[in-house]
Amino acid sequence: MTDTVLYTATPEAVVTLTLNRPEARNALNMAMAEALAAWARRAREAEARLVLLRAKGPVFGAGADLKERQGMTDDQVRARRVKGFAAYQALEALPMPTIAVVEGPAVGSGCEIAAACDFIIATPAASFRTPEALWGTVGATQRLPRILGKRLAKDMMFTGRTLSATEALAHGLVSRLVAPEALEAALAEIVATIVKAPPAALRMAKRCIDEGLERDPRGALATELMAIEDSLAAAEWRKAMTGFGAEA
Repeated sequence: MTDTVLYTATPEAVVTLTLNRPEARNALNMAMAEALAAWARRAREAEARLVLLRAKGPVFGAGADLKERQGMTDDQVRARRVKGFAAYQALEALPMPTIAVVEGPAVGSGCEIAAACDFIIATPAASFRTPEALWGTVGATQRLPRILGKRLAKDMMFTGRTLSATEALAHGLVSRLVAPEALEAALAEIVATIVKAPPAALRMAKRCIDEGLERDPRGALATELMAIEDSLAAAEWRKAMTGFGAEA
């Protein structure tokens, strides 16, 4: 099962999850969904500082594995869909920063997997498409509207419109667009910055942003105030300020 997603970790606790079905264009099947959820749990238990999500081959993710569905009963299809939702949620719920690195087409489930991360770094070869409704099914209706807005999400869903990497950057789905030859250097710089930062502060900031968006302004502020109290109690900020003073 776990061969469908590879797990590697550095001594600095940077975990990389790599979708590993290039022969099937990294289509999401039951085994890959289970592996994503399992490796996300392992990253959490290992207290990773950062999780990178990448893919082998020229396609980031071609959507659901339709070949696997042939001959499935309705109950089996339903079970596979639930496994997929569990995988997306496991990624989205990770407390540490998560970054999707998209270097090719992300379709359907591929979009879901990338969107479940905190942000996306893409190369110009990346593209994003959610044609589920045109295929007679339902999917990718929750995260993308929150990121792109409902009108563009509906355009993609109803017409099969493909967002290029440039369009995805303009609409906020992609946060950084990097030339292929500059990708590894850009990632190394981001990783170095995150690894140097206090992990507890990054986790608290992530929690405040994610929970704050689901609450009214008063509740969001209360979330941040509680995080500030946790930060003061931990006193990590004093060490950080000392470091800044030394650099100055």
